[in-house]
Amino acid sequence: MTLPEVRTPPRQEERALEVVRARHPLRWLAAAGVLVLLAMAASALITNPAWEWDVVGQYLFAPSVVRSVLVTMELTVMGIVLGFALGTVLALMRLSPNRLLSSVAWGYVWLFRSVPLILQLLFWYNLALLYPRLSVGVPFGPAFFDFGTMDLIAPLTAAVLGLALHQAAYAAEIVRGGLLSVDPGQREAAAALGLPPARRLFRIILPQAMRTIVPNAGNEIIGLVKGTSVVYIMALPELFYQVQVIYNRNGRVMALLLVAAIWYLILTTALSIVQHYVERHYGRGRA
Repeated sequence: MTLPEVRTPPRQEERALEVVRARHPLRWLAAAGVLVLLAMAASALITNPAWEWDVVGQYLFAPSVVRSVLVTMELTVMGIVLGFALGTVLALMRLSPNRLLSSVAWGYVWLFRSVPLILQLLFWYNLALLYPRLSVGVPFGPAFFDFGTMDLIAPLTAAVLGLALHQAAYAAEIVRGGLLSVDPGQREAAAALGLPPARRLFRIILPQAMRTIVPNAGNEIIGLVKGTSVVYIMALPELFYQVQVIYNRNGRVMALLLVAAIWYLILTTALSIVQHYVERHYGRGRA
């Protein structure tokens, strides 16, 4: 026996779905509040005559200020190049299975990260108080020749030495962290192929580690640009010292401080743009 066929009534036409956007009144309220605060800040900068924007424009590209910016860039470049070169050596020493090398590298990082930069700069600047003369010769033996410490370590040399040695301690940890971020299987595979240690480091490990190194290194470089202002204690004509000299002479304190702030913003912005493109270059192979 067959069951009778059951006919279903025709379905009603389905109504088209409507997309309703979620409303976020608090978000719009917060945005409006921030916009009002930004407008107030801009008005305070523009309408307050105490900022003396005409004086800022007068000194922004003054020859003495531009020369001080070049000194700041010179200190930054030498501090970063020497600091990261030494820091890379220290990082490799930290990763060495030799306990003496790893302990010496650890001690260096511990010491130079513990002592404030301004004290390190003053130490190198006054090194002649401890060692009036330095000599070159056989260790624990006769000296071939010697020279005055003041003749060797001028204020600029002391500043570069202090910045580079201080930066090397932080660079060592940045490089070490980048090298440790590489999968150990990469090292094992490269060693299994019979590649020399130097080739393994520069062709396989380091390019992958750069993805981790570059962001942290970029922050350190930007920090060093601002950190060069500490060398004003050595009377070096860098940016911060130079604006101090000018406003002590003419009394336009806020205007000259604003000149320094604008130049620091320009330098750090340029470095941030370079960092962005370097990160994108090393991040191309990332999935």
